[in-house]
Order: sequence, then structure tokens, then C-alpha cells
Amino acid sequence: MGRFEEAFGAYGGDYKITMERFMGNEALYIRLLGMLFQDENLDLLGRALDSGDLSGAFSAAHTLKGVAANLGLTPLYKAVGAMVEPLRTGEPRTDYPLMYQTVTAEFQRARELWTLLKEGETM
Repeated sequence: MGRFEEAFGAYGGDYKITMERFMGNEALYIRLLGMLFQDENLDLLGRALDSGDLSGAFSAAHTLKGVAANLGLTPLYKAVGAMVEPLRTGEPRTDYPLMYQTVTAEFQRARELWTLLKEGETM
């Protein structure tokens, strides 16, 4: 088992399924994962929740969920996925801020994974 696979598994992702999606190209995966941190949907989600715009929050959360799924970021996918269905129906909830904190924590964990993978690439 290589360093990339170990780091990915420790993060909570399924290396085999994810790498099948990326045709085993770890360098491509690292590059595309880095693009996640240029995406504005996490900030859009937070701003929409702050302003009570559940439709806007749904749009941002749904997009973020899809990106997380495609990148095999299972913990982030699960965290944002917990918000998507209640937001889809416009359900008013008092726990959205707590859910958003969980999403941001998982987003940070994904960033840490990316940093670790990039470091391994240069070794």
C-alpha cells in the first residue's frame, strides 16, 4: 500500500473506487482536489444560511455534495449531505449553523489531505 492510498484511507475515503474514477492517476486527482479550495460554494452556503436564503443554501450545498462525491471525499460528502434534503424542501431548522460547522470542519480535513498528498507527490 502506497503513501497516497494510506493517507486517503486514513481520511475516510475509498481509494480503490476513487482511483477507478480517475483512471489511477493520482497526480490528476491531487490537481483536481486542489481546485475544490478555489470553489466558492462553501462560502456561498454560509452566507445563504446567515441570510436565511434556504434556496441559495440548497444550491450551494447540493453542488458541494456532488463535488465531494466525485472526489471520493466521503466524510465531507456525508456532512454536507445531511443538509441537502432539509434544504431541498426548505425546512426551517435551528441546527443549520451546527451542520455548517461540521461541513467546514470536514472541508478543512479535506484541505489537510490535499496538503499531505501534495507533499507525498514531491518525495
